Amino acid sequence: MLTLMQNIENLEQLFSYFDGLIELDCDDQLFASSYLRGFLEVAAVEFGTLQQPLSVALYNKVDGQLTASQAELSEQDKIFVSNFWQALKPYFYSYEQ
Repeated sequence: MLTLMQNIENLEQLFSYFDGLIELDCDDQLFASSYLRGFLEVAAVEFGTLQQPLSVALYNKVDGQLTASQAELSEQDKIFVSNFWQALKPYFYSYEQ
């Protein structure tokens, strides 16, 4: 699904990665990345700009919002979003100062 080979340090780079998923033509990844992007964009307002480094605090904020919004997804979509989100977790923890 997601490789950790890319250098993603901030939201702008993460969103560029999301945009690049279109080339893979995988509906599940496109759905999950679009869904997560919405939560990340809302959280970015509180945490700064799109150039802000990924952080544990940002991850935890979005993770809490995702947990609270579980009812709006089908069981299958919950799995796709959860797996994709968990695959992103190392990026948020790798650059913590």
